[in-house]
Amino acid sequence: MRPDDWHLTEDLTEFDAHAGGLLRERPALYTTQLTTLEKLRAEGTTARFGWRDGAFFYWLPTYNRLTLGVLTPSQADGLAAWLDGLGHRPAGVLADHDTASAFSEAWRERTGASYERFWRGRLHRLGELTPPEPRPAGAARLLDARDRGELMRWCDAFVTAVGESPAINAGTWAASRFADKHFTFWETPDGVPVSLAGSTSMVGGMIRVDPVYTPAGLRGQGYAGAVTAAVTGAALAAGASDVVLYTDPGNPTSNALYRRVGYVPLAEFTGYTFAY
Repeated sequence: MRPDDWHLTEDLTEFDAHAGGLLRERPALYTTQLTTLEKLRAEGTTARFGWRDGAFFYWLPTYNRLTLGVLTPSQADGLAAWLDGLGHRPAGVLADHDTASAFSEAWRERTGASYERFWRGRLHRLGELTPPEPRPAGAARLLDARDRGELMRWCDAFVTAVGESPAINAGTWAASRFADKHFTFWETPDGVPVSLAGSTSMVGGMIRVDPVYTPAGLRGQGYAGAVTAAVTGAALAAGASDVVLYTDPGNPTSNALYRRVGYVPLAEFTGYTFAY
């Protein structure tokens, strides 16, 4: 592949006209890309977008990191050559495992940059929803604006538990990855919340369940499975053709939980940081 087959723009509308079809053809696989681009469109945020026949990427200034669609090794090498020729120096890359690894190795060969994994995730797609039995006592409740304070406390506890930053509070909420999601509590019969699940708005017929969080002292009682099944069922009722979620491949408990609910592994994803 010739490196100059790639095109670059900061115009999301132009990018969507040329590459949007690729994302919408595989909405489950490209869940993160679809929701990110929708957020950029809503906020009017500037980013760089690239495409060529059958391939695409975007580059967010927030992290100075490339997010790639599925690339062949030849396409990954061609993209590395093209970006290097333009003098660009991204801080990292995020993609399906094979693409991220192929690009990172091509980038190392061309620039001398070392790379180190900072994240891995397993993407699952819903097969057939199977609500857990027996179901724990209680019911799901969709949150509204009156729950904002408690929701922020739960999201802050979640980011603390998984090591994300920044902390979630009234000052950071609007810019956080949680602000544009819809949230549901599983509550005991007394109305006490015991587990939380979020979901994205539907894009291209796809909804992603994210995050799912149960405080450590309340785990092992079926609450996470119940709230996940409730949010998944609501997504199907809303007309979603693809319902997806990510897990940590190193957490056998959560992977087994979501399999029982009906989720099937679809792809492995990896993020690498570059050191120059």
